[in-house]
Amino acid sequence: MEYCIFTEPQQGFSYAQQVASAQLTERHGFDGWFRSDHYLAMGDGDPLPGPTDAWTTLAGLARETERVRLGTLVSPVTFRHPGVLAIQVAQVDEMSNGRAELGLGAGWFAQEHSAYGIPFPSRRFGLLEEQLAIVTGLWQTPVGSTFDFDGAHYRLERSPALPKPIQSPVPVIVGGAGPARTPALAALFATEFNIGFQHEDRIAESFARVRAACEQIDRDPDSLRLSVALPTVVAHDDVLLDRRLAAIGRERSSVEGEAMFLGGREQIAAKVERLASLGASRIYFQQMDLTDLEQLDELGTEILPHLPR
Repeated sequence: MEYCIFTEPQQGFSYAQQVASAQLTERHGFDGWFRSDHYLAMGDGDPLPGPTDAWTTLAGLARETERVRLGTLVSPVTFRHPGVLAIQVAQVDEMSNGRAELGLGAGWFAQEHSAYGIPFPSRRFGLLEEQLAIVTGLWQTPVGSTFDFDGAHYRLERSPALPKPIQSPVPVIVGGAGPARTPALAALFATEFNIGFQHEDRIAESFARVRAACEQIDRDPDSLRLSVALPTVVAHDDVLLDRRLAAIGRERSSVEGEAMFLGGREQIAAKVERLASLGASRIYFQQMDLTDLEQLDELGTEILPHLPR
């Protein structure tokens, strides 16, 4: 089992705060530090200092860290041309000495697109399928050969398919609760399938669908990593729990029963063990408040050493 920290920097966290979070994540022995890829804060509250670009941030963190894996959950296909994205990720992989991971999705947040003038077509799964084919195809093209692609949305002619990432392959994460197209794309292109913010029965259903999709194309289902991402609030007593929930605009009465990690060592370990029994081999603890490094400390010192590996 691997354990990663997952962050939402668009909610008002600077690059410096992300550096502090990633470096502390590394010191505590977590396996990865991942971030969302959004350009607009969600909900009410102070939006300052404003958004940070995901792959610009990860390029910086590639030089600010030494061991922890770095990636997105997930980059929307609407933000970048796949040829540009392939170059960016390959460069971050080189800058990090082979620690980059690409999460790629169809995108969903229409408001951030209108806020920054980014086109947001109503149908995006075709874009996602072609971007997955292009990005992985560019990376897999042998040095000295060229890559061509003629699709409904993108056309590449005689691309030198450079630069090459250090990793072969770069881990590609596809996720979501879609019943058909998402599992099929994960089975065809991904090294990891991720499901987030769902209860355990929905997680089990999604895992079963993606394993079945692998079998339909004669791929070994065990070759696809299964992972879960859930909001996480750590606290060893109710007073601290209430304070940390209040810091993210929540209260205990409204979150009990939600799909999240909530509480101390026993509660979190028990949920991890249930998710492992469903087939998960990587967990993403979503940290809602990047300013609360004390909470990350507690997760790393009081809980992580007691979780199954």
